[in-house]
Amino acid sequence: MTEVAGTESVPTPAEPAEPEDLVLAAEFPEVSREQWRELVAGVLRKSGAIDEGFEGLPESKLVTRTYDGLEIQPLYTADDTIEGTGFPGLPPFVRSARPEGSVTTGWDIRARYARREAKATNTAVLADLEGGVSSIWLRVGAGGVPVAELADALNEVYVELAPVTLDAGEEYEAASAALFELFAEREIPASAVAATLGADPIGLTARTGEAHPLAPAAELAARVAVSHPKVRTIVADGLPFHEAGGSDAQELGATIAAGVAYLRALTEAGLDVDAAAGQIEFRLAATADQFLTIAKFRAARRLWARVTEVSGGKGAGMRQHAVTSPAMLTQRDPWVNMLRTTLACFGAGVGGADAITVLPFDAAIGQPDAFSARIARNTHAVLLEESKLAGVIDPAGGSWYVENLTDDLAKAAWREFTAIEAADGIEAELASGALAERLAETWEKRSKRLATRRDPITGVSEFPNLTEKAVVREPVETVADGGLPRHRYAEAFEALRDRADAHPSRPRVFLATLGPVAAHTARASFAANLFQAGGIEAVNPGAPEDVDGIVAEFRAGDTKIACLCGSNTSYAEEAADVAKALKDAGATSVLLAGKPGDYPDVTGYLYAGCDALEVLTGTLNELGVQ
Repeated sequence: MTEVAGTESVPTPAEPAEPEDLVLAAEFPEVSREQWRELVAGVLRKSGAIDEGFEGLPESKLVTRTYDGLEIQPLYTADDTIEGTGFPGLPPFVRSARPEGSVTTGWDIRARYARREAKATNTAVLADLEGGVSSIWLRVGAGGVPVAELADALNEVYVELAPVTLDAGEEYEAASAALFELFAEREIPASAVAATLGADPIGLTARTGEAHPLAPAAELAARVAVSHPKVRTIVADGLPFHEAGGSDAQELGATIAAGVAYLRALTEAGLDVDAAAGQIEFRLAATADQFLTIAKFRAARRLWARVTEVSGGKGAGMRQHAVTSPAMLTQRDPWVNMLRTTLACFGAGVGGADAITVLPFDAAIGQPDAFSARIARNTHAVLLEESKLAGVIDPAGGSWYVENLTDDLAKAAWREFTAIEAADGIEAELASGALAERLAETWEKRSKRLATRRDPITGVSEFPNLTEKAVVREPVETVADGGLPRHRYAEAFEALRDRADAHPSRPRVFLATLGPVAAHTARASFAANLFQAGGIEAVNPGAPEDVDGIVAEFRAGDTKIACLCGSNTSYAEEAADVAKALKDAGATSVLLAGKPGDYPDVTGYLYAGCDALEVLTGTLNELGVQ
């Protein structure tokens, strides 16, 4: 009891009793998978996805498949628990290569620089370091700062605090010597130097199509391992396989195979397995598919742990450098790239990457400006400081979905890796062209999904903006071509946009809208969106009263192609007459927004899943757009 002056005693509220067990959703009745399955079937029947006589599992209609053929189920439960993921910092390192993960330090924020001018590079580096970047990825030699000017590019940079990763191509030995000379001039103790020399003869072979020996890089690594214990010499780069159109398992398999080739060369140069593994950093692409990205980095550590185990090592964790995918970046509507790279950085961070490079949103256009560089580094800041993304070790751990995806991807990548090894290794696979053929097959599949917009590209193949102002940047010099191709997912649609923009006037298609606005708006919007993806303006007349009104609007529309847009009912009642009238008025083609049917004088169809690239290419050709 408590008393307050001038009042009567009032009872003290009793503390609420805590239940012995806390059970999620305990107040709801227990449900079974069969009950859920019945509800799914009901929804699918209403949508027409299955009929009353369907005998299979209804959820099979909701399964999605990756380019590796992995089946992603619509529902995962405790029955799908994956065992053997271990603990952070211990083999198989699925959960993290370090016991503490990134909790204490966050990941390494690594910015990329590829300018020839040492002074401009130095200005950009200093601005980034002041803004939160923690390490430097510097192209040296061809397409970058000349080796002789490396010190100028790093002027006033505390390289003992901001480690440097070199990208020097064939000149890695000269660039490494210049970097060590810089360390010596600044009297930085060899034991304190942290850097990555970036020697990657296999990646160079993949990029150029010319064989480059591994022995010089391995011999350099053997010397460095003795003199500079915190310096890594080798990079096993998965980006050439990713940019060639490869799947996640193909990228992982080829990169692990490159790591094994380096492991062999390094041990032949005199290093033991653990020391050799410590000389290798792995570089992998992070995409806007956040869950596959999370799974990729977790699976990669598991694969490398298995390699080092069977090689006789004590089991060191993989050092990972994530780079937001160059292939997913667009030149059109590049502002959307900020969202893509944020998702990719999120996935890599949750997946446990040690270092992450967020490419600026204008990287597909040219050299980044100060604004795009600031946005790139602030992407890290938001995820690390505001979102506290690194505040938990392996935040995706225990997710039935992510654990299964990690397991499936690891197995698919191991099959790819062992196939490469069975064919005498990554160097032989690159020399024979066998790996290039498999990557090309995946790119062909991907291209079909891009063309049909099953893999949509926001701002390019979906919801394009014909009035956008072009972003202009200083071009980046392309180096090391001649090997595996470099693709961007938006390249085919952007080529059509370039064609249309170069035409003296904006190419146009007339939308022959049937019936009231409410009846034709959905299909007219769909058709306009599709045509705009090819740089073609869709002229919408609103709701003409009759056929004569449609024809009059068409003649005023300055085009020779029309597209019927309406409901199924209006098509049945009016499509034939309107199509004939448009043909008589001079239309060379009359398309219809809807599934193919038997409509006289209709020459083509636009519908969800149609080959949009084929439709747009044919339309531009017919309009005389060169």
